[in-house]
Amino acid sequence: MTDTTLALVVFLFPLAFSPGPGNLFFAALGARGGLAAAAPAMLGYHVVTWGVTAAMGFGTAGVAQAAPAALRGLQIVGGLYVLYLAHGLWRAGPVRTDKADRASGRAGVATGAALLLLNPKAYVIIALMFAQFADAAHGPVAVFWIATVFTLNNLVAFTFWTALGNRLAAICGDAHGARWLNTGLAASLAGVAVWMLAT
Repeated sequence: MTDTTLALVVFLFPLAFSPGPGNLFFAALGARGGLAAAAPAMLGYHVVTWGVTAAMGFGTAGVAQAAPAALRGLQIVGGLYVLYLAHGLWRAGPVRTDKADRASGRAGVATGAALLLLNPKAYVIIALMFAQFADAAHGPVAVFWIATVFTLNNLVAFTFWTALGNRLAAICGDAHGARWLNTGLAASLAGVAVWMLAT
């Protein structure tokens, strides 16, 4: 199991840390209110991540392969949702500085859960992961372990991106810098959404 875990982390590392809807969204949350503001959405995202990963590990990944139209529909809805998040970030005011204002920049558990459920990149990565490690994914314990490693790897990546967003907000502390930071993160998130809709 140790060799499988190490191979799994090496396989997932570049996928988890590359810019995507989740990473950029949590970077934006970090810029708005730090790790505390991102915590509820992160909880929702990762609880659902674990559940979806385990379900796909037990065989529902085949449903996505058998119904490509359904996956495409999810991709379109997900892309539109990410565009909606980018629009909200683009319209956001300066980065919050006091405790009450920073708390108002939070995103809830449901937002994080929806971000995972509407993210086709996550389904593709999960399906690829179980295809790559099919020999190791035998029995409930193995599937639950792979789901746990996958979820924890994402948690580390999102924590990194959240902290990065928070650090960028500290560097761009004035209103002008905050406007550029919001615009840059919103544009990046919108670019991901366009990619989701176009592919």
